Amino acid sequence: MFTDKEKQIGDRLKEILVLQNPGDAERIRAGGEDSGLADYFGLNSVGMIYMIIVIESEFGITFDDVGMNDFQTLGDVVRYIEKRQK
Repeated sequence: MFTDKEKQIGDRLKEILVLQNPGDAERIRAGGEDSGLADYFGLNSVGMIYMIIVIESEFGITFDDVGMNDFQTLGDVVRYIEKRQK
């Protein structure tokens, strides 16, 4: 279960995903902590790279110690961002 801060991060991530696929906005916004980046949100490797670039800019963090395969769900990304912002 997301904390309040994690929920805020998750909501922002969903909005970033909506920018990539506005036609699927309702479904994206309904995604939860356990929603898969590939199977639920439809992110492929190019989508992940775009998302990482936007997250680095948006949240002021870097992904220099992980690989794209380290994140399977929305919750994985949210917890990473929350940890890096401390």
